[in-house]
Amino acid sequence: MANFDGPFWESDRELFVSLNNAGFESLDGFMLAVSGTLMWIPLYAILVFLLFKAKGTRDGIISLAWVVVLILLCDQLSVHAFKEVFERLRPCHEPLLEGQVRLVKSHCGGQFGFVSSHATNTFGLAVFVGRILKDKYKWLLAALVIWAALVSYSRIWLGVHYPMDIFGGAVLGTVIATLLLRISEKTLNRGRSES
Repeated sequence: MANFDGPFWESDRELFVSLNNAGFESLDGFMLAVSGTLMWIPLYAILVFLLFKAKGTRDGIISLAWVVVLILLCDQLSVHAFKEVFERLRPCHEPLLEGQVRLVKSHCGGQFGFVSSHATNTFGLAVFVGRILKDKYKWLLAALVIWAALVSYSRIWLGVHYPMDIFGGAVLGTVIATLLLRISEKTLNRGRSES
């Protein structure tokens, strides 16, 4: 278990309390939807369409397979290499913050929150797909990063993650996406030269 005491982590807790308590109840339902999966199914369908439109059938299938690998890696590493190793309590489980957390939904989630899997997954997907399609859709990377930031911020709004959980997840997702981009580009280039 890592030590989350000290002025840096205290500042993170204070920033969390400020951001979490600044929320308007009228937007709680929207933030719950933003944090969920159902709202984003049309976006995922559009991204799959754009992959196939830009890359063709063969490379579209290969790119989609890499997206699946990316999400599996992001999700599993954020839990098993970070949450279960660092064991930082979510703000909604933190005794130091009792009575200070505005928890929007009744269920807080798992006990530990560093790093945010939502941030890891969304930033990983944003960077990976945005960069794969950058030549055809120059605006897409910026749009997807804004989407990932909104999803990630919703986790603070809901009371289940600290800002550093989000930042750590964003960095982890970006690193995983960048590494997989390098590997996938070699795979795609090798496939083209063998065709």
